[in-house]
Amino acid sequence: MLTPEQLQHKYIVGLSGGIGSGKTSVSNLFAKFGVDIIDADVVAREVVEPGTAGLTALIEKFSKHILSKDGSLDRSKLRKIAFADEASKNALNNILHPIIREGMLQQLSASKSTYCILVAPLLFENGLQKLTDRTLVVDASEQQQLNRTLLRDGGQKETIENIIAAQIERNQRCKMADDIIDNSGNMDSLEESVTRLHKKYLEFSALKLKKSK
Repeated sequence: MLTPEQLQHKYIVGLSGGIGSGKTSVSNLFAKFGVDIIDADVVAREVVEPGTAGLTALIEKFSKHILSKDGSLDRSKLRKIAFADEASKNALNNILHPIIREGMLQQLSASKSTYCILVAPLLFENGLQKLTDRTLVVDASEQQQLNRTLLRDGGQKETIENIIAAQIERNQRCKMADDIIDNSGNMDSLEESVTRLHKKYLEFSALKLKKSK
């Protein structure tokens, strides 16, 4: 099992933001610069694919009602059940967080780009900022988060509102960040912000490498 200490030679930027804030859009723009992206949501999907220990544990806890007809996890159904009350949410976290964390550590260790980005919706809630050298938050209003998530995933408005409520409060998240991208504008504005930060992170990673020699 990997430990955070084994990542000391990496420059890691933690990217976070509420559901529907635009984290994927931002990470895709960084990827165009050749930056390795380690996405907690992608890792989370990988560890609950059919046949995995993660999916088996979820079925044992929440029943087969969380499955689609093809036997894969129906994330919308899981959200509705797991975020209905505090006990269910905690049970979900206790099952998934350890195996997701190990998957993220492995991918961070394997990164080859000058710096890499760890995308994690619950970066601060789960203390994952301790793995990073710098943190970046993608910010959008709660109404924008709700509208974008409904458009992207469908589902029920109440379920998405429960997810937003379960995440760290928006202003608090921004206060904890080293950098903030305002994603209330258009794509051109977003690209400008990412380009500026990419140059900044290249400089920071070079400084870290220089100091480590």
